[in-house]
Amino acid sequence: MRERRHEDKVVAFVLAGGQGSRLYPLTAERSKPAVPFGARYRIIDFALSNLINSGIRAVYLLVQYKAQSLIEHVRKAWEISPLLPDQFVTVVPPQMDEHSQIFRGTADAVYQSLRLIKLYRPDLVVVFGADHIYRMDVRQMIWFHREHQADVTVSALPVPLAQASSFGVIAADSDGRIQEFQEKPAQPRSMPNDPTRAYASMGNYIFNARVLVQALIEAHERGETDFGAHVLPRLLRTHRLYAYDFTTNDVPGLRPYEERGYWRDVGTIDAYFDCHKDVSGEDPRFDAFNPQWPIYSSNYQGPVARILGGDIDNSLFGAASMVCRGSRVHNSIIRREAVVETGAELDDCIIMDYARIGAGSKLRRVIVDRHNHIEPGTVIGYDTEADRKRYHVTPGGVVVIPRGDVCYYARDTRGQGPGYME
Repeated sequence: MRERRHEDKVVAFVLAGGQGSRLYPLTAERSKPAVPFGARYRIIDFALSNLINSGIRAVYLLVQYKAQSLIEHVRKAWEISPLLPDQFVTVVPPQMDEHSQIFRGTADAVYQSLRLIKLYRPDLVVVFGADHIYRMDVRQMIWFHREHQADVTVSALPVPLAQASSFGVIAADSDGRIQEFQEKPAQPRSMPNDPTRAYASMGNYIFNARVLVQALIEAHERGETDFGAHVLPRLLRTHRLYAYDFTTNDVPGLRPYEERGYWRDVGTIDAYFDCHKDVSGEDPRFDAFNPQWPIYSSNYQGPVARILGGDIDNSLFGAASMVCRGSRVHNSIIRREAVVETGAELDDCIIMDYARIGAGSKLRRVIVDRHNHIEPGTVIGYDTEADRKRYHVTPGGVVVIPRGDVCYYARDTRGQGPGYME
């Protein structure tokens, strides 16, 4: 890797206040970044891991909507040694002063924390979203930012031109300098060297600190609240803005079978469900195991999973989960302390923490949120019309069981004893 010419002082703001209404009912009691993902992670873990692995360890996490679950997760999983005052992951809610109540947009969220920028006195401010599944070496984007003498750099993902109308599109020249922002355009401008694709904004930004502070003050005075809709288009007239091609980012440890430039917005239940297929299988598109670029999460101290028997195929199991004899688990994810009882059948399912699937149940393409007890003999996912009368069913046919309030110790196969609440 290239050596940095000088050491930039960098602070990161992660926008983690999203309501995630399209992920309902998974977001009925938690914010979108707090939604569990895979066998042990939360969605927020991917953005934070990218920053920590990139050496950016001064992180403010801006929270708002139903934040308690996220706050508890950060407290348990993301505590950095207090002996290092410049290394922290700190939760920051809306400031609720006489001029502002809630975060009214992405720019307003950072504006309310302007005091933190002034106290930290960084050279660069990284503003990233918290809602996506990906790996990224942010240092390489910083090098690009410095090499091009940019005031602002926007991370951009090449997407097929036919799909670009669903994104905010960045029109840039051959050097990457941004010429125009197009919000979900009917006729998106293609990339300068590829007429079949367009740059989609990933919502990740690097700002020169002085530029950001001045831009936020002016935006507040004008009543502007959003980076993509207000601040960046206005800066385009007076400053140097560049698009950073995310597919050029070279993360160490990727395997040949992985998709280079993997990035997914899990903004809907169907997208969230499909993304889980990308982390499963013998050759996953996104391999969660990468010792050179780990995804960090909570340091759970429970025992390993117990597979007592059954027909198991292409499935992931969280710590202290248990699969009883005679069960069938195919293409599924069983998270921490979940139990699959004798004779239960799971096909293409996501079973979240502390859930219990009763004996003889049959579930297909079902997400069971935490703390649920599926009664023995229950059948879900085989009759769409019947499921719609009882549960939330997505356009793609995924059935979602909202978070419950019944808790059992995973190791107690009889369902006796006190439960564990988080």
